[in-house]
Parts: sequence; structure tokens; C-alpha cells
Amino acid sequence: MTEQSGSPDQRPGETARHARVAAGLAELERWLGDQVRHGIAGADRRAWEELAKRLVDAQASGVAGVVSRLERMRSLDGWPERLLAEYALLNLLAVAFRRRAELPEPLARTVLSRVGFPTSREEVLAGPAVRDHWHVLARRDEDQDPLVVRRVWLHGHDTGRPALILTFTPPGQRPDDSLAPGTVIDAALAFYPGAAPLRALVTEAEPADRPAPTGVSVAEGLREVGRMLAADPWVESWPLVLRDVVPGAETLGGLPLHPRDRDPWRLIAVAGGRPVTVAVEWTPAGVRPLATWADDGTAVPL
Repeated sequence: MTEQSGSPDQRPGETARHARVAAGLAELERWLGDQVRHGIAGADRRAWEELAKRLVDAQASGVAGVVSRLERMRSLDGWPERLLAEYALLNLLAVAFRRRAELPEPLARTVLSRVGFPTSREEVLAGPAVRDHWHVLARRDEDQDPLVVRRVWLHGHDTGRPALILTFTPPGQRPDDSLAPGTVIDAALAFYPGAAPLRALVTEAEPADRPAPTGVSVAEGLREVGRMLAADPWVESWPLVLRDVVPGAETLGGLPLHPRDRDPWRLIAVAGGRPVTVAVEWTPAGVRPLATWADDGTAVPL
């Protein structure tokens, strides 16, 4: 069913869905305020499930997804601080949606996307494309019943630009295997609009051959992450290619490894105690190794 226009006092181009989302996020702001005033010790799965359900009813699916994952915080070290940080980001998103008319257009698009408003494939493809030789760094599959979500990280050889290709595979079908880790493609990518564009669509591609990427120093990588977070504070991961880093059991070039990726024996074996170039996924919990390159330039997925 096609959505009808909202009430006359809505901004031009907005729909009844915007009004429902606004009401749901206003309730979220009140709920978060109550949590801070009364303390977070009473936060539990049932409260988060009920809140997530109300946000789904309000058609704020992106925010509902974040709320539904809050339960995981209770099993982490330092969970009160982590939970408060998530609450702060949720509140920031709710306020940003309420005041989106005051935001720059790229940030306003980011806010809409984070809340759950989709961008059509046609709109993405209508935007400018970035041509480069793209290194396929890694891919990871995640079951999100009933779909399989495949994430493929790319790195532009000449532009140094990161990209993420997301595909969603329904039950009974095989995920797209056209982007194999360790390969290079000569391709044009169309990026989804936003304040820190990362997700993209491949518009045309053919196999290519380029040497290993140069990468940036750890300090330069951290500055890139800082710029990205300043543009989009809700980003949860960002790919980097770091040069001259020595891997250890718990750190990589001085950066803490993600708890799930401690003791990266394969990376340590390839490095042999020497500095190497490593592609990583930055996350607030630590970096996750994605790929490295051997002395002969061969990519080694991790």
C-alpha cells in the first residue's frame, strides 16, 4: 500500500511514516531519560524487548535493531560504561532526527538511514561512481534469520578509499561469490549517500592485477577514524589498511585487538616478527585483522 501524505503541518516531502517515527523516537528519549534518572542496574532483556517492539511498531527499524542488541552488553567487561555509551548514541540519534532540518544534507541523510529509512538502489546508482582498482580485503557472513548477510570490504588502490558491499541472501540460495578475498577488480562503485559514505554498489567490474596496497601509518589511520566519527558518530566499524605494524597476541601496532581476535596466529606467522601491511576492521572494542600480504605481494586473508 502506498503511504499517504501526513498532516498539513509536516515538512514538504515528509510522510505519515515520518510522524510515526518521530513519535516513537520521542518515546525513546523519555525512556532514556528515565533510565539515567533511575539508574541502569534495573535494565533487563524484557524492558529492551518491549522498547524494541514499540520502535518496530513506530517503523524505526534501525533504532529497534540497536535496542534489541543491548542485552549483549550485560555479558561484557565494563558493561555499565558500554551501556551508557550506547544510550548516549541512541539519544543523539533521536535528537538528530527531531532536528534534522537544521543538519547539513549529508548528515541528515545519515540520520534517516540510521533510523531505518532505506535508500533505493536506483537512487544510489544515479549518483557519481568512483573508479579504481579495488582490493577485495575480506568477507564475512552473518545469519540474520531468515537472511544471510554478507559483508565484503574493499580498498581503492589509488584513492585509498574504503568500501563495504552488503548482500542479503534468502533461504535456499547461495551468497554472491563474485568478490573473492585476495583478488583485485577494476570497478566503478556507487556509494550510498551520507556523511561518511562506506556502503557501495558495484556498477561494473573486471579482474585486475595490482601490487599490495601501501596503507597508512597507525597514526594516520586513527586520524581517519576520528574524521569518520566526527562525520557519523554511529559508525560501528571502519576498514583500514595499516603499514609497518608488528602483530602481537593482544595488540596490532599498538592498537588493541578485538576480544574475538586475540592471538592471531596466522597473521603472526606471516609477519615472522617483522612489520607488515595489514587490513583491519576498526571497531570501538578493538581492531579485527582482515588480510595481510606476504613478501611476494600475495594477499593472505585472515
